[in-house]
Amino acid sequence: MNFLAHAYLSFHDPSLIIGNMIADFVKGKQLQLYAPEIQRGIQIHRAIDSFTDQHAITREARQLFRPSCGLYGAVFMDIIYDHFLARDTQRFTEAQLAAFAQSVYDVIDQADMELPQVFREVFHYMRTQNWLFHYGTREGISRSFNGIVRRARYLDVPASVPFAIFENHYAAMETYYAAFFPELEAHVKGLIRGE
Repeated sequence: MNFLAHAYLSFHDPSLIIGNMIADFVKGKQLQLYAPEIQRGIQIHRAIDSFTDQHAITREARQLFRPSCGLYGAVFMDIIYDHFLARDTQRFTEAQLAAFAQSVYDVIDQADMELPQVFREVFHYMRTQNWLFHYGTREGISRSFNGIVRRARYLDVPASVPFAIFENHYAAMETYYAAFFPELEAHVKGLIRGE
């Protein structure tokens, strides 16, 4: 899962939002530097990633990228799930998505001193370019894919290749999202309740 899904699966809890958003930038014993509520968000982020990575639907979806993008298909699928979440009218209208994105940025802004430095740099671009909202557009996905390809060490294809896979299999990927995301959401709610 990518940033939008992690924020959404924090269910408006500020500490969970912060932990969920910074988790990829917190390594090993650095976890102990954070308040227990934020640690919980980091742990939930990791549980979300584990559930997603191991799920049969996600594994099947990633196979579409395997011939040209290898293991990077996992990263592209995380962003594609965010795209369909942003467009999921059962969860967001366009106005609700815009308001939700702003509320997440506000929570993170208020926690500035608690954020890892590398995440602060990422967050600057996330907020100024409004990533959470723009995941719902094809242009936003294209920009995200370009960023991945630019930073990828072991991916030797232009961003147009994974983007073409996204475009050519759009309906199938929407079906994968629709089958997978409710299971993930139920799983995370269970974790939060301590089940």
